[in-house]
Amino acid sequence: MSDRVLVTGGGGFIGSHLVRGLLSEGYRVSVLDNFLTGRRENLQEIADDIETIREADVRDLQSCMEAAKGVTAVFHLAALASVPRSIEEPILSHEINLTGTLNMLQAARENGVSRFIFSSSSAVYGDNPATPKKEDMEPDPLSPYALHKLAGEYYCRQYSALFGLITASLRYFNVFGTRQDPESQYAAVVPIFMSAILEDEPVRIYGDGEQTRDFVYVGDVVKANLQALGAEGLNGQVMNIAGGEKVTVNGLLGALETVSGISTERIYTDPRPGDIRHSEADISAAAVHIGYEPAVGLEDGLQKTFEWFSRCQGTG
Repeated sequence: MSDRVLVTGGGGFIGSHLVRGLLSEGYRVSVLDNFLTGRRENLQEIADDIETIREADVRDLQSCMEAAKGVTAVFHLAALASVPRSIEEPILSHEINLTGTLNMLQAARENGVSRFIFSSSSAVYGDNPATPKKEDMEPDPLSPYALHKLAGEYYCRQYSALFGLITASLRYFNVFGTRQDPESQYAAVVPIFMSAILEDEPVRIYGDGEQTRDFVYVGDVVKANLQALGAEGLNGQVMNIAGGEKVTVNGLLGALETVSGISTERIYTDPRPGDIRHSEADISAAAVHIGYEPAVGLEDGLQKTFEWFSRCQGTG
């Protein structure tokens, strides 16, 4: 198998895992990343196996055009993936998350790319109280980030309908795993909690901790992307990619304490603006369209992730 594929945002947390997954399946892989939030170190050990690492920005149409030349599929992960930052900087978020997506779709179209896999987000559902979340629910984006992801899905659907580009939008729920950055002020909950536990610091929880999330291990997200690459009959479908079970934030911390063997102090603060209360996915559509089924449970995933964080922080 020697198809050449492009991963935008390949230096990021999920992107760098996807690059490894594609390489292990025998694909020739190119990366486009401006390294605003991604890290070159995430690709360091596999850099020699990657055909091209192009340091460029999806906001620049010409860079997108050049990156899409000669590839059969584009995995579009490049994004400013932060609800709080999109509220603070909505124009920057729009330019990267929506204009960047449109640029890549147009580049794919003009270069004869056959397939475009878009990384979307469960944020598009907003605070709809119905649970579990199904793709046919009316979206209710509460943040610019969520709105940009939703609009990106519609663009993908239109490019399928109007131009025959095979597209699929994967709505990720709460992805966690190795190489997730705990240092960013917009970091996700799992690496923040792990860092606090390892550094013997109290854990800060926004709200009462009874809000629920659907956590999915990054290896399962990679698997979903690979399955979307090979699936037949796709023409703009939107699919939830998740673990398929809801866990409270308090419950997540309890599971981390079990995995680590360390108890920690909890500090509860005000909820964050734009955060949703409950999130659980119905993953049956992904099972039908791409054969997706999560393989790594929450505790196993946390164990793998905690061992990696322990090594990185020089403990354990």
